[in-house]
Amino acid sequence: MLKSKTKMLQLAVTLLACAFLFVPIVMSVLAGLTANYFQGVSSGLTLRWVFEVWELYANSIFLSMGIAFACLICTVIIGVPAAYGLARHPGWMSRMLEEFISLPLAIPGLALALALLQLYGSMQGFRASWTFILVGHVLYTLPFMVRSILAVLASMDLKTLEEGAASLGASPWQRFRDIVVPNAMPGILAGALTVVTLSIGEFNLTWMLHTPYLKTLPVGLADSYASMRLEIASAYTLVFFILIVPLLMAMQWASARAQRIAQ
Repeated sequence: MLKSKTKMLQLAVTLLACAFLFVPIVMSVLAGLTANYFQGVSSGLTLRWVFEVWELYANSIFLSMGIAFACLICTVIIGVPAAYGLARHPGWMSRMLEEFISLPLAIPGLALALALLQLYGSMQGFRASWTFILVGHVLYTLPFMVRSILAVLASMDLKTLEEGAASLGASPWQRFRDIVVPNAMPGILAGALTVVTLSIGEFNLTWMLHTPYLKTLPVGLADSYASMRLEIASAYTLVFFILIVPLLMAMQWASARAQRIAQ
């Protein structure tokens, strides 16, 4: 009897948590599909606001997706060798380097953006380019990629695997390509999920770095709430979910599959 009550309590708490998270989202989506928000659903459902959002902010949507995937590529190129080096040479120096890599997480996004503006603000061509925002996103998300890969590499006997491959004549590059990368794949995919999620949704740093011609999804969303009808802003949220949720589900599936293969 007590066990049954405990299960019911757990179910009730779970449902309440789900309602707390999903009810505001459902309300926002409905607002973007109603002809008039203040009259409610009784005013009728329409896709007019969704099409209007696409006409107004399509460039912002494509820019944000492009920056997110470019950020993913950069963090993989930098993060995999960095995590490998930290895992291959443990010690106080590696711990210091790991903390240094993680430092951007402890700094507010606005402060990090201000530092980038002070350093590169005079470079007009770079300042007005989307790559300027990309640099900020890479700095902010790189620690998540490095830590995800490092956690996987630290859980295996990497030194023994490499020594076995070296005894068979494998070069350092072959050992990295055929031993390190395949074994680190669960961490790479988990880090990729985090990097893409954070890059697409990052606002504070991007708000400081963007220009009027370089608005990402979150910046465009803030702009729509500040200057447009509430229906358009809510429809923007709907478009955001339509684009992001399938992408995140696909990456989550790939990460789970890689972990099963690794086991």
